[in-house]
Amino acid sequence: MALVDSLVVFVVSLLVGALGIYIGARVITDYEDYTYAIVTALIGAIIWAVVGFLFGWIPLLGPLLALIAYVAVINYRYPGGWGNAVLISLIAWIASLIVLYVLALVGIGGFEAVGVPGA
Repeated sequence: MALVDSLVVFVVSLLVGALGIYIGARVITDYEDYTYAIVTALIGAIIWAVVGFLFGWIPLLGPLLALIAYVAVINYRYPGGWGNAVLISLIAWIASLIVLYVLALVGIGGFEAVGVPGA
């Protein structure tokens, strides 16, 4: 049962993270494809985890490298360059926090989203 619970939490967290990326991409680039945002969130989460595993132990630099790697995924997946990627990431983080806060208010879930760092 713990495996099923973990899988459900992962999927819901991924969908929330993807929603944040979708909102950010829609606001900044007018790109409207939620499935694309889900794949981006999954790739971003994997890249964040790998870079965090390899370099996370380095104070300040490790988390910074993980964040840069995450923004690089957004930059690669969406048009507009690094500036747009940073803005999409910021909006995704804010949107994910809002969704997670609302879900926590109604008693659904904790405070985390897969695919959006720090959310």
